Amino acid sequence: MSELIPFTHTVDGERLSGLCGGPADGARATAVLLHGAGNGGKERLVPLLEEFAARGCRALAFDFSGHGDSTGRLRELSLRRRFGQAVSVIDAHARVDSPLVLVGFSMSGQTVADLLRHYGDRVAALGLCAPAVYTGEAWDVPFGDGDGRFSELIRRPGSWRDSPALDVLAAYEGRAVLAVPDTDEVIPPAVTEAVSQALARRAQFTHRELPGAGHRLALWFRDRPEDRGEFATAVLAGLDGRGWTATRAWVAAQLPRGRTVGTTSFLTGGWSAQMRRLTLDDGGELALRTFVKPFFRRHAPGLLAREAGILALLADQDGVPAARLVGVDAAAEHCDHPSLLMSVLPGRVRVDEEDLDVRVDLLAAQLARIHRVVPRERPRVYQAWTSPERVDAPEGGLWQRAVDVIRRDPPPYEGCFLHRDFHPGNVLFTDSGGDGPRISGVVDWVETSWGPADLDVAHCSTALALLHGPEYGLGFRDRYEARGGRPLADGPDHLYWRLLDALAYVPDAAKLGVPWRELGRTDLTPRVLAGRLEAYVAGLLERYAEGR
Repeated sequence: MSELIPFTHTVDGERLSGLCGGPADGARATAVLLHGAGNGGKERLVPLLEEFAARGCRALAFDFSGHGDSTGRLRELSLRRRFGQAVSVIDAHARVDSPLVLVGFSMSGQTVADLLRHYGDRVAALGLCAPAVYTGEAWDVPFGDGDGRFSELIRRPGSWRDSPALDVLAAYEGRAVLAVPDTDEVIPPAVTEAVSQALARRAQFTHRELPGAGHRLALWFRDRPEDRGEFATAVLAGLDGRGWTATRAWVAAQLPRGRTVGTTSFLTGGWSAQMRRLTLDDGGELALRTFVKPFFRRHAPGLLAREAGILALLADQDGVPAARLVGVDAAAEHCDHPSLLMSVLPGRVRVDEEDLDVRVDLLAAQLARIHRVVPRERPRVYQAWTSPERVDAPEGGLWQRAVDVIRRDPPPYEGCFLHRDFHPGNVLFTDSGGDGPRISGVVDWVETSWGPADLDVAHCSTALALLHGPEYGLGFRDRYEARGGRPLADGPDHLYWRLLDALAYVPDAAKLGVPWRELGRTDLTPRVLAGRLEAYVAGLLERYAEGR
């Protein structure tokens, strides 16, 4: 292992104690390891620091003020000061032309995000270990003694949801590894899920779970050489070639003879998978769907195999514009992640307010057409996306009434072919000039099912209510039926299907709005979305519940 050399660094009148190792010149990158809060410190990170140095990195770790061998008082530290201290150390000890690898434990998950925002494209890889993120209100507040303003802010239920760190991580396109214990006694599961979802948006992302590890992963890595080495290897994987070499090779094998991929770019508007546009050297285009989120990666063999079959079916259908299948590796036998390659459809996702009534009518007509598809073989029966036991509803009579509606057995129904995830984010529009917009594509067929038409209507209605206001969600049924849709249930039976969908987004309607904000709907804040969902549910109960 590389010898580690102590150093001291002075910032804001405080002396920070650090260690560095690895090559001073010619390093692959500079790896900066940041400890957590409380009694954390650089000494726990020594074995991991040596791992990065042994892999050709310049490796740095230091004690934040008030920790370890550094001066200062912990109670006077803040997230802002942590960020400033890290920047000062990096600028003093890392070559300006060296890529950065940032590894943060616990509280330093927030610090890594702050550094990523500061250094931008210079950051080539992230390693987040049981990370925390915090509300923006807490950034400049001193930590105090555990009973002050900082503690009050971070203990406020759900305060982390507005953390700027999540947006920074969601925009990151480099290598990222999230290491977490199977049970974390410190970080709420919802925080870990939010970080995972953010990194899965664009990063070359790997989610690693360490059974039995507990929250203090620095101690876990210190005592377990195999896990420590695997983590360092994973963080640095593809550092030189920007990663995902297996997927690149598989894509190349699917292309026509003599063709190569010239450029790649992200397609916005999706949520379950990363979508990339691949522009070939002859100007042709393909779309690559990649499942990197743990849940979708786990279920990818069924999801992508189903989508491949549906795309083949729809190739023979008039009136349902779907992509052409090029290749699929549903179980990641050849790719780094489960992937599907297909043609690119014209048009773009529209979530703005222009021509809104025209577009909603087109959505209703398109959904009615999808429900007339007669498959050669029935797809699987629909799966519910929530249940009474899984709804984490706010307190109040409204939500209790809504949850009680879905406690019953599902109403009887006459089944049909369902898209199952039909909403404005999965529909492409083009502008046909003076005739206004028209639908040019329907995408994301991984959830295709057999079930009641009410369920597709319910899902699109929920999305419309959140995007454009409760009245659009409440009125979508009428538009669907007016455009030749299948007969829908009445009263409480229809209400069951509507609430079975809407309650899947309680209490976190904001996650549905993530791709919409990427498309420019920055007005769709968590507060706005939560308010619209509540108003929509109230409207459904008013319209369809018995004894209203």
